[in-house]
Amino acid sequence: MIQIDLLASSTAFILALYFYFKRSDERSLSKLPLPPGPKGAPLIGNLKDMPTSFEWQTYHKWSKEFNTDILRLTVAGTTLIVLDTSEAATELLEKKSSIYSGRARMPMINELMGWNFNFGFMQYGDRWRKHRRIMHQTFHPSAARQFRPHSLKASRNLIRRFLDNPDDIIGNLRHMAGETIMSVAYGLDVQPQKDPYIATAEQGVHPLVAAAVPGAFLVDTLPFLKYVPEWMPGAGFQTKAREWKKLARRMVEVPYEAAKQRIAAGTAPSSFTSFSLQKMEAGSRDDAYQEDIIQGTAGTLYAAGSDTTVSAIASCILGLLDKPDVLKRAQAELDAVVKPGHLPDFEDEESLPFITAIVKETLRWRDVVPIAIPRLLDYDDEYKGYRIPAGSVIIPNAWAMLHNEEVYPDPFTFNPDRFMKDGKIDKSVRDPAHACFGFGRRICPGRYMAFSAVWIAIASLIYVFDFEKAVDEDGNIVEPTHEYISALVVMPKPYKCSIKPRSKEAETLILSADSQDIEF
Repeated sequence: MIQIDLLASSTAFILALYFYFKRSDERSLSKLPLPPGPKGAPLIGNLKDMPTSFEWQTYHKWSKEFNTDILRLTVAGTTLIVLDTSEAATELLEKKSSIYSGRARMPMINELMGWNFNFGFMQYGDRWRKHRRIMHQTFHPSAARQFRPHSLKASRNLIRRFLDNPDDIIGNLRHMAGETIMSVAYGLDVQPQKDPYIATAEQGVHPLVAAAVPGAFLVDTLPFLKYVPEWMPGAGFQTKAREWKKLARRMVEVPYEAAKQRIAAGTAPSSFTSFSLQKMEAGSRDDAYQEDIIQGTAGTLYAAGSDTTVSAIASCILGLLDKPDVLKRAQAELDAVVKPGHLPDFEDEESLPFITAIVKETLRWRDVVPIAIPRLLDYDDEYKGYRIPAGSVIIPNAWAMLHNEEVYPDPFTFNPDRFMKDGKIDKSVRDPAHACFGFGRRICPGRYMAFSAVWIAIASLIYVFDFEKAVDEDGNIVEPTHEYISALVVMPKPYKCSIKPRSKEAETLILSADSQDIEF
């Protein structure tokens, strides 16, 4: 009894000390200044100043003007904090991830459009952990290797599509990305033309890409607007959300039900869904293996991996068009490594450092997600003498980090050589993975599979095709515009170029690609 009393007294004393120092910290933090930023108007703050496209560039410009790597904006009472450097992102999102892993509420996406199944948008907590856990168990570095045959098959089909229709660059890449993810997530084969699963998924994802950009819809800043009736003037977002929600549900449900039917019939190859359902039916002790969690995580895979893959490879082709010498060097490396009569394989990866450098430079040069999905700060915090208020929306500016001229000289030039030294990958150069896949506990769990899918597609395309700028009817070179669509995932606008087999042997190799054995 005495021991229990002593323990209770000690616990009470420790708790008292904790809350005393916590209150002291809060009082001292309240005296610190807020980070610098443009002056806003009364009540609405910087609402009228907020950029509506290519926001990352404006954020970086403001950060330069105020000589800060932590920029403050206010929008109708909400504080937005933009992190402009890798150092700031590391200090806050990595080292203090326990309080920086929340998500902003995002009423448009989560509450109106029905994307609350996507754990990328979920609030940090037990439900998020369950989704994240089953994703990690399937896609950690060694586990992700099991899906390489899926990516390999899709890349073989991609080069055939380019041979048959070289002018539809974005369309070919979309089909390849869709084929890869449908196979990995659900174990589903897709049709060569107008596949219904890919069409359903694309219809569901496209609205998300636009809606996820901070500031795209006022309801995310003023959540009470979600209660405004659809018929009221200015409530067009309600109509959009209602239609987009239907598309999102079809995207999640249709391929999942098809996968379950194939699994029940015993005709399904290994996939994330088959693996997870097996664990659930076997009575796994991990309570994350529940059907709604499996279904939601599978749906998240397509949303996260489709446009991102297309954007990266399309940007790489643009880079090669501007730098034909890079293309020739890459082809020479492939010719020296790949066995005659074969196509590039993952077994060749270690012997193809320049191909890897091209992929790294692509992810840096035209980063796919320029500003990561915003975080929500749980408690007041301090950084470099500034107070960051609890409830602040944290926006990591990955674009600024990947175009920092002190880290990457001449950052707007496509230059894979920046990652090379003495014929090998230069590990002293900061890998773009430090910013292009997210940060801390919210980093992309599918990043290893994603890198592999982009790598094998780029290696395969370079090995069999020559890429040159298009020529008009008068023989004049048509310069690519390098115009991009501003969204959560930036995408090159459709462009023209000449894509032809390097030789008759390359064409024969492409035509026989589907007959080469791929072991699943």
